Amino acid sequence: MKHYLVLFLLVSFGMSCLAQKKVSANKKAVIASVNKHEAKLKEISDAIWANAEIAFQETESSELLANYAEANGFTVERGYADIPTAFIATYGSGDPVISILGEFDALPGISQKAQPTKDPLEEGAAGHGCGHNLFGTGSLGAAIAIKELMEAGKIEGTVKFLGTPAEEKFFGKLWMAEAGAWDDVDVNISWHPSAATKADVQSSLALVDFIVEFEGQAAHAASDPWNGRSASDALELYTTGINYYREHIRPTVRIHYHIQDGGQVVNVVPDYSRLWVRVRNSDREGMMPVYEQVKKMAEGAAIMANVDYKVSLVSGLHEVLVNRKGGAIMQKNLELLGPIEYSAEETAFGKKIQEVTGKPQVGMDSAITPLEETKEHPGGGSTDVGDVSWNVANINLGVTTAPKDTPWHSWAVVACGGMSIGHKGMLYASKAMAMTMVDLFENPKMVEEVKAEYKERKGDYKYKAMIPEGPPPIGSNN
Repeated sequence: MKHYLVLFLLVSFGMSCLAQKKVSANKKAVIASVNKHEAKLKEISDAIWANAEIAFQETESSELLANYAEANGFTVERGYADIPTAFIATYGSGDPVISILGEFDALPGISQKAQPTKDPLEEGAAGHGCGHNLFGTGSLGAAIAIKELMEAGKIEGTVKFLGTPAEEKFFGKLWMAEAGAWDDVDVNISWHPSAATKADVQSSLALVDFIVEFEGQAAHAASDPWNGRSASDALELYTTGINYYREHIRPTVRIHYHIQDGGQVVNVVPDYSRLWVRVRNSDREGMMPVYEQVKKMAEGAAIMANVDYKVSLVSGLHEVLVNRKGGAIMQKNLELLGPIEYSAEETAFGKKIQEVTGKPQVGMDSAITPLEETKEHPGGGSTDVGDVSWNVANINLGVTTAPKDTPWHSWAVVACGGMSIGHKGMLYASKAMAMTMVDLFENPKMVEEVKAEYKERKGDYKYKAMIPEGPPPIGSNN
């Protein structure tokens, strides 16, 4: 009798949970669509992972995504904004117009096998240390699910999948925004691989990238150094100035530099030096004065070393304009889906990565936590999704694709992106974004509320991409 009672209670509890999670027919349909395309989505993601192409060189990766969109009935415009690897895939007509972002570029120098100990797939090659092989593919899976729902006559409007290259360097979305990619879009959806699953209602850091070059006069370093004017001296004076300046900037500011050329040999006074500098802050307004000061310091270093100098803008990013209305819609769909479940083997894989990288061995974290409060100074990194968010109302999502506390932009993230932990996160993101788009297509009022918050937060600010004049720097080594 006791056994029957326990069984009855378990069944009743399960039915109660299902009743609490009322998933609509259209949401069930998009979940089924992602499941139907699962094998192909994994195949595409793994191919992009193996190709590991860096900024503006993602030829194979871009084609894999564009071709699969085309095969599934999308009209594809390739080479958007004069970027060979950028494209827009469109299906449907009329309002609302909902777009979804897909990134696919890799990071140099972090090639890694799909195993939990460091071992490059190809020494010195690139790797997907930010999970963009999952990002682009997962977003396309969501777009296809919405397209199939439109095709079945269940919803109306337009869905756009935007293939956006060069997020790690140069920031391709800036040129796409300038070309009008989001001019007719009502709401944009984006996600990013993460070590946690949550509706993302935090901003990012504004950023500016620039190159500083010094030119002097070469001379023999021993026999006539007095005839030389050292570009390397100027570089050292400049970086010293930056480091002294750190004491007098706000805690939210970050300044990084990378010396790209400090001279070639020890017995020549170098006539050329070059470094790549990056300034960040919580918002663009606070970043710009620091940028202007650091540019002035280049002139000071040049004067002290008696050399010439040049400062060249690469590009700059806006911080993400948060949309809490959109975040709340996404949050409800995460709660409907529930957390990702991992096998014993996947948990062991995650714990091994944590062991090797010196982190607590707690495994994976995919818990669905309540919607966070938006912080004034969130810290973290930067993204050209920020610029998208100043052009259109934007809803962000983070999904677990690596163990808790994994060092990002590292071999450990590459390892997870090439196996089932990454695959599970990618497919989960597809479903969550597709479900959120179902809400938007079904509820015009919801779209208007998301747009109203965007307009209120943006105010009268006039967006302008922070890029140099001329075409995108395709093939540039800057």
